[in-house]
Amino acid sequence: MPIDGVKNLVAIGSGKGGVGKTTVAVNLAIALAKLGQKVGLLDADVYGPNVPLMMGIRDTPYAVENRIQPLEQYGVKLMSMGFLNPGDKPLIWRGPMLHSVMQQFIRQVDWGELDYLLVDLPPGTGDVALSLIQTAPITGAVVVSTPSEVALEDGRKAVLMFQQVKVDLLGIVENMSYLVVPETGQKVDIFGQGGGRRTAEAMDVPFLGELPLNPQVRVGGDSGRPVALAGEEDPHAAPFYEMAKRVMERCGGTRTAPTFSIED
Repeated sequence: MPIDGVKNLVAIGSGKGGVGKTTVAVNLAIALAKLGQKVGLLDADVYGPNVPLMMGIRDTPYAVENRIQPLEQYGVKLMSMGFLNPGDKPLIWRGPMLHSVMQQFIRQVDWGELDYLLVDLPPGTGDVALSLIQTAPITGAVVVSTPSEVALEDGRKAVLMFQQVKVDLLGIVENMSYLVVPETGQKVDIFGQGGGRRTAEAMDVPFLGELPLNPQVRVGGDSGRPVALAGEEDPHAAPFYEMAKRVMERCGGTRTAPTFSIED
């Protein structure tokens, strides 16, 4: 059943950790909001929720008539396990508990009217991703990888997982594509070159673009002031706005019905 008021539900996943998936999700959410869209961001990475730090907000949500009110920062509505389990205390949960919390975050949060609800999934192809797919129709998924073959090997698994459960792929994003040396302007391919685009072409999946390895992006995430706040004219933020516009273009189709069950 669709989420009341939410036009597009977009899953953001990766085959492995450390590829900048949450960084992409946060900056994509802000870019969409600054482009005039109504945006929510659900931090579904319950074991490692980094959205509160990256968005610079540590408040505690409250409920109104049994509906959890999402927090809001930079024009984006937010929900994260990091708001409910703050600090460095680990969350030690099994699959059924994860499924329950995903149901609550999707169905019991008062998201209101949204053009896009982005869901930052944990890395891999486990319980949380499957719970989301079962819970609501998904417009499409974005898979984040770096150009390295190690990351792409796992990224292909994420693509195949979404394809297997009949979720449309909005595209692959190649993060940390290159480093621009400040003194010379030279591009350095630290993790390889063009792997994301080649993988997208080989798997017949759209390619959403390259995001450079940029110290300003890291500073923005660590400080709670994501680089996308600078606007699309800023050279450090511009790649995220280009990606956001491609996502908007790709979201014109119908949503995918959740036809997959864990027992399949």
